[in-house]
Amino acid sequence: MTASNEEKWMNKKISRRDMLKLTGIGVAGVAIGASGLGGVMKAMGYDVFEPVADSTTASNKVNFYGSHQSGIVTPVQTSIYFASLDVLVTSKKELQELFQQWTPLVVRLMNGEVMVDVSSNTRVPTGDTGEAEGLDAANLSITIGVGASLFDKLGMQHLKPAELKDLPHFPKDQLLKEYTGGDLCIQACADDPQVAFHAVRNLVRAASGKVEIKWSQAGFNSFPAGGGTPRNLFAFKDGTVNPSITDEKDLKKVVWVDKGWLKGGSYLVARKVQMHLETWDRTSLKDQEATFGRYRDSGAPMGKTKEFDDFDVEAKDDKGNYIMPDTSHVHLARKSGARILRRSYSYASGVMSNTGTHDAGLIFISFQKDPDQFTTIQNSLGRMDKMNEYITHRGSAVFACFPGVQKGSYLGEALFNAL
Repeated sequence: MTASNEEKWMNKKISRRDMLKLTGIGVAGVAIGASGLGGVMKAMGYDVFEPVADSTTASNKVNFYGSHQSGIVTPVQTSIYFASLDVLVTSKKELQELFQQWTPLVVRLMNGEVMVDVSSNTRVPTGDTGEAEGLDAANLSITIGVGASLFDKLGMQHLKPAELKDLPHFPKDQLLKEYTGGDLCIQACADDPQVAFHAVRNLVRAASGKVEIKWSQAGFNSFPAGGGTPRNLFAFKDGTVNPSITDEKDLKKVVWVDKGWLKGGSYLVARKVQMHLETWDRTSLKDQEATFGRYRDSGAPMGKTKEFDDFDVEAKDDKGNYIMPDTSHVHLARKSGARILRRSYSYASGVMSNTGTHDAGLIFISFQKDPDQFTTIQNSLGRMDKMNEYITHRGSAVFACFPGVQKGSYLGEALFNAL
């Protein structure tokens, strides 16, 4: 922030009556009004669109600016807070201003900074909720995407990519409306769960009156001390066959969209998958491994010895039986021929009130240049996948994640340039 703006923000003195006028509060309440935190900041002389640079001194820092958004090929962190939002704005101009407002705030959050500089004026709400005070950037990445419903709401159907649509119904889908869809998404990943939550909380707060949370889910990952693939709650390694995040040639084939205003972006598929842990825990290790098609301890494909050994799904033993069961998850997924970049996290949200069982599972996140890649895999799994005995899909959404941002630009600029 400039020195003049800082002086205005720090030293501005207003009465309670003036504050109520600024925030649109009447006698009915004392919360920030529909103008949101950004409206208050602007009224106080703070430039809400002022560009912010990536810090060169912050610890555990992921850069915001670049060809692609962070949180896609960023090394997977230990925590996620994923939020699906509904927009309350009614015009394309308001939506554009929202993304312009969010852009410098996202950079500050990823720098490990507070949302706005600390004010000495205790008569106004704090610019930052404060729970990340004293914590470093924790490798925070923030990824923003838009859903199909957004284009319908704001009359932008002509710019909605043909690929951006709801997924078809799959076996074991028992989707709950409260965990399905959304106009926007914020994926915040970090190596500290409080840093991830703080990011989503403060971005939504800054957009008060413009967006509201439709559904959200926190998740976690744990990595072996020496590095390696994390395990899901079934204790099997998750993400072994991912494309390398450093192989740009392969990522262009699998992850990055190469046309239109979304060029350089990617499609995010989110699925909330409940795992029936009590049933799984009563299953023998042999049957568990036959369900996955991998050995639990090593992560190796059945018939192999190492996690990353390649395998032939058609290989049979001397009795003519498949070495990897043809109903196993890995066998059926490989036969689809499609590939995606998985970036999933486990979740545990207490117990199911109707059964007393764990409300736990997988917040499945994948990135791909076309959601049909995910659909192809899911259709291959179909009703034959032995995993179906142990899981139920409860939530689902698809979002188009913007390409990266260059300094001086803002999130989603290519979309608005196409209007």
